Amino acid sequence: MLSNPAPRSPLHNREITFQGFAREDGLWDIEAHLRDFKFHPFTTGGKTWEPGQAFHDMWVRITVNTELVIQAIEVAMDSHPHPECPQVIPPMDALIGERIGKGWRKTINEHLGGIKGCTHLRELLSNIATAAFQSIPGALFNADDTKPPLYLGTCKSWDFNGPVVMRLYPRFYQWKSTV
Repeated sequence: MLSNPAPRSPLHNREITFQGFAREDGLWDIEAHLRDFKFHPFTTGGKTWEPGQAFHDMWVRITVNTELVIQAIEVAMDSHPHPECPQVIPPMDALIGERIGKGWRKTINEHLGGIKGCTHLRELLSNIATAAFQSIPGALFNADDTKPPLYLGTCKSWDFNGPVVMRLYPRFYQWKSTV
């Protein structure tokens, strides 16, 4: 828990949630939701938004197979500040057939970077990968048992030279790729 802050006034709130679902057809749905609002009246796009009223209320659902290849994508903008914002929804289909994994952020940028897409939707997509990894059993494991799970070497706890890998994956302790 953080320490008590100095006296202050709330200005902006961003809520982001991710949920993962196993489907009956063997595919997986990962949903992301972003909601922005202010604590004071806020004018943008020719409209004034009341305190607590979301000026961004956006959803993304990707459907992936076990290999994390996107089978379908759906986007909804329940609230957005400019009438042009929904124009970024059709280009999202460019991600169908792409795989979530190494280079995912680059893939997002190639298909939806700059004016081709929306900053907020790109933010959701960047982080939807982690929700997919957490949701899909075995998503971060290699089929080849001679290679370490994909999350090893990605943070301090999963350091190949660290005590967690030594305890939980001793065969990969101090592992070096030969590729």
